[in-house]
Amino acid sequence: MLYISNFVLELHNLILIRMKKGMIIFAVAALVLLTTGLWLTSARGTLKTFDLLNILVIVLVVAFALFIGYKRLSAAKRGEPPEDEMSRKVLLKTAAFSYYISLYLWVAILFIKDRINLDTEEILGAGILGMAITWAVCWLIFNYRGVRDE
Repeated sequence: MLYISNFVLELHNLILIRMKKGMIIFAVAALVLLTTGLWLTSARGTLKTFDLLNILVIVLVVAFALFIGYKRLSAAKRGEPPEDEMSRKVLLKTAAFSYYISLYLWVAILFIKDRINLDTEEILGAGILGMAITWAVCWLIFNYRGVRDE
């Protein structure tokens, strides 16, 4: 009887560890929103159109992170493993495709940077946010469509 009790307690501890890892996503999302809020309050003058576009992209990335965190917490409550073969394959395919797309994104940014009047920091920020959106879109496609055997 004691062995069964220890086994059940160990399962409970494993689920709590998985849930704590899922809670990190919520903490990082809250920190991103907090720093974005501090950026907005410390901004002097009016916001440009480009700044509003950056805020929209940041909100989209945070919403995607909250979606991932919710999926991880609900999977931990159901007792599913945090990583399996399919999720690893989806992450690998997502990383590969988003890397190739990001390369073309940076080529496009280099081509466009001479034709627009933006600071270097704004261009770099837009490129990094574009890479995050690219990864999120690729993950959504591969997660719901599935990965074919090759």
